[in-house]
Amino acid sequence: MTLPGMSRPVSPVVLALAATLMAAPPAFAQSPAPTPPAVSDKSATTAAPPAAATPAPVASEPATPAPVTPPSPGASQATPAPPATPPATSTPAEAPPAIPPAAETPAASPPLKTEAAEPFGDEVTLTGKKVLALKSKAVWDTAFETLTESIKTLTNLLAKQKIAPAGPILIVYTSTDDAGFTFQAEIPVDQDPKNLTKDMVITQSPEGKMLKFVHHGSYDNMDNTYEAITNYLDDKKLEARDMFIEEYVTDPLKVEEDKLVINVFVPLK
Repeated sequence: MTLPGMSRPVSPVVLALAATLMAAPPAFAQSPAPTPPAVSDKSATTAAPPAAATPAPVASEPATPAPVTPPSPGASQATPAPPATPPATSTPAEAPPAIPPAAETPAASPPLKTEAAEPFGDEVTLTGKKVLALKSKAVWDTAFETLTESIKTLTNLLAKQKIAPAGPILIVYTSTDDAGFTFQAEIPVDQDPKNLTKDMVITQSPEGKMLKFVHHGSYDNMDNTYEAITNYLDDKKLEARDMFIEEYVTDPLKVEEDKLVINVFVPLK
């Protein structure tokens, strides 16, 4: 590169001086000049010195941006309304803990009929009644069968004559021993039946003050009831007559034996 007005090459020193004089007061770093292309041998002898770099113009300081003035409230551009405060989400009042439904009170059951304690040793007074009676005897091993046969004989006679019993069946024990007993089967009646057999009689049932006991269950279990009666009499220091009466609340000809209900009356001396 040659300076203006000069036809020969300028020495590097001059170029450097010229560059210094032409440089503006503080100059920015110059970009390195591109490497010149390789020259042929012919021009190698008189290679032109590298051209002085044209100083880059001084960059002016970046302009300070003018402060942005917010538009006044009256400006045409509406000030965007502040975001609407979302309606306060009402915190649901903490619900009181749900009261569990009251347990359904079952309908009151009708009061159980409390059966009065069954008599065991109560003192009662029996009134004598007209009865159709059949005298017989039995051994303990076949006692119940003998009793029911006697009862059946009486009921058949009354049924043939269309006479209704006037009360429960009675068995009156007149004597006992280890082998067996003698008894009288009785059925209360309101009228006298006819055509009685030689073992039958119209008579009156026992009467007077007696102690009453109750037996539930089969005839075979009567032993337990009579044992309890004996203990009761011993505890009370009472003496019974040699006779006792069984009143069959349930008909032994119609109910199962283990469902018998029998009142036992013991006359005292």
